[in-house]
Amino acid sequence: MISDELKTLIHLLSRLPGLGPRSGKRIALHLLQNRATTLTALAESLHVAGVKVKDCTICGNLDSQNPCSLCQDSRRDTSVICVVESVADLWALERSASFKGHYHVLGGVLSALDGIGPEELRFSSLFQRCQQGSVYEIILALNATVEGQTTSHYLTEHLKELGIAHISSLARGVPVGGELDYLDEGTLSAALLSRRVV
Repeated sequence: MISDELKTLIHLLSRLPGLGPRSGKRIALHLLQNRATTLTALAESLHVAGVKVKDCTICGNLDSQNPCSLCQDSRRDTSVICVVESVADLWALERSASFKGHYHVLGGVLSALDGIGPEELRFSSLFQRCQQGSVYEIILALNATVEGQTTSHYLTEHLKELGIAHISSLARGVPVGGELDYLDEGTLSAALLSRRVV
């Protein structure tokens, strides 16, 4: 009952993060029922983004200019680099408006099971940035997963060899507004280990 063209559209939409077959169908129906206002504009926006948005050759951020606007911002502190797994993590940190240094997007984390080693990630470009001599601190803002911790350990060892004296990681523990009774044991343990003097 569904044409091949519509099946293809639903299939492609259902492959997007956070969506499945039902969501793909709903979105496809919405787009097709609103062709004049939504479908055409979305198709044009996807085309323009596909042509104009590129990876920043310095940090790995996505932007229509290269180097990206963050790397070109003279108000940002070039001596501090925050290392993140993905552009989504970079955007999350930027939303907080609390970091004014530079970023480096690795493009993933080390994973022996998935066959992702140092060569598949943007490690060498990070090390090159550190060898330029102006980097004072590296902040490892990687996810608190086994792969994230493995990647942090690997980077820490290599960054120390390059003479980076200040290597830090994000604090782990109780979220703002969190209640202890609802937290898992791993989060509580990390919070106790990361405690600070008040």
